[in-house]
Amino acid sequence: MTSEVEQPEAVAEALGYEQARDELIEVVRRLEAGGTTLEESLALWERGEELAKVCRRWLEGARARLDAALAEEARAEDTDGDGGTGTGTGEA
Repeated sequence: MTSEVEQPEAVAEALGYEQARDELIEVVRRLEAGGTTLEESLALWERGEELAKVCRRWLEGARARLDAALAEEARAEDTDGDGGTGTGTGEA
């Protein structure tokens, strides 16, 4: 029984951001439309939670990459700007 619970999570983890987001949108649409049994609604909600976690992890990873790139750019500007006349001031 544990493998049944872990398998959807493993499948969700393998999804890309866009795939997880699109599936999450569909889950929300189905929940909002109603007409499902309590069991179906609970299964949809649980799937939605897993998809939201996948999206959150992708977004956190993207944020970390952006932060690292910005920090690297700032370090490069600091080393290029010896004496306070860096190339980033007043030039676009």
